[in-house]
Amino acid sequence: MRILGIDPGSRVTGYGIVDRQASEVGFVTCGTIRTGGERDFSRRLLVIFEGLCQVIERHRPDVAAVEDLFLAHNPRSALKLGQARGAAVVAAMQNRLDVHDYTPRMVKQAVAGYGQADKEQVQRMVGILLHLDGSPSSDAADALAVAICHANHVGHLAAVGRRAGA
Repeated sequence: MRILGIDPGSRVTGYGIVDRQASEVGFVTCGTIRTGGERDFSRRLLVIFEGLCQVIERHRPDVAAVEDLFLAHNPRSALKLGQARGAAVVAAMQNRLDVHDYTPRMVKQAVAGYGQADKEQVQRMVGILLHLDGSPSSDAADALAVAICHANHVGHLAAVGRRAGA
């Protein structure tokens, strides 16, 4: 199963793709979609949408996992982040991918074993879990963490199903 993880942001959206086979998770690619050059917010949403559509077309994931919103102190920032997340979800669904949502706490728990892990811990653990030589950017690492979280979730469901059928 090829999983696209997405860490939405209104200026930088991270993406990461992993392959899950049996209990192994392997790195495929990761990167960021930067919208900072666009002054018009609506255009930034289009850049996110089109960028993710290109990633999906190029790498053909089977499913998408998107980080859910966290509580923001600034309502305006939360609204923009929600719209960026919406653009990411629509890009995945437009390309006929099922979309799964994971809270930041669930993602951190899946990769670092601690739901309050900081960005550096997540970035380091993603590198270790995927046997990467270097460190991806924090946005790409967060997206890879979302993909790993989904891979673990699918693996857990498969294990529960095997036990129930046994």
